[in-house]
Amino acid sequence: MENYLKETRILDYSHETVQTLLEQRGWSSLDIVEKIKAIYNFVRDEIAFGYNISDDIPASKILKDGYGQCNTKATLLMALLRVVGIPNRIHGFTIDKALQKGAITGICYKLSPQNILHSWVEVLVNGQWYFLEGVIVDKPYLSKLQEQYIDCKTTFCGFGVYTDNFANPPIEWNNNNPFIQNKGINQDFGLFDTPDDLYSKHQQKLNFFKRLVFKNIVRHIMNSNVEKIRNGN
Repeated sequence: MENYLKETRILDYSHETVQTLLEQRGWSSLDIVEKIKAIYNFVRDEIAFGYNISDDIPASKILKDGYGQCNTKATLLMALLRVVGIPNRIHGFTIDKALQKGAITGICYKLSPQNILHSWVEVLVNGQWYFLEGVIVDKPYLSKLQEQYIDCKTTFCGFGVYTDNFANPPIEWNNNNPFIQNKGINQDFGLFDTPDDLYSKHQQKLNFFKRLVFKNIVRHIMNSNVEKIRNGN
């Protein structure tokens, strides 16, 4: 159990920004289910869907950025849950890049790896593990995406979403397993106690040059494309 609560370089929950947020929100005074729900909703909706400089940045940096994708939102969610005493672990996968089409386009899409590193958080509640993958896409972004593709009610793949129920995807947590990208999973790397453990064994399949281009060019284009959707453009 200690492994599911420990602090690491990536899960830096003693950092001042994390501690200040905890004090401001008063999460520590809630019961276990309400703690998870409040933190899950915060990471889903108040941390906008977007692409950070890399997967292995610490929780405090994600909080400062104010945005994240599957892997970085997982990091922040884990850190915030651990700081209030909720045991958790991370499950690593890859997803097909088709899920990102629209957020990434043209030559950038063609040059991106077919399989993209993906993860979700698993949280222990009353002896049962729940999967919190639905935290990735914020509601304002999802609502605008649904407006743009209003005729689609069932399977939708693209713009960071892959679900069989696009009209009403299961993204709310209440002792259940919310999902928003899980239909794109094509490889299972298994369970890890921390993101540090996951990234020591698995990284995005990018060479040095492509990694540099992603950090400095591609992710900014992707974030711009996401913002256009969020703004209804």
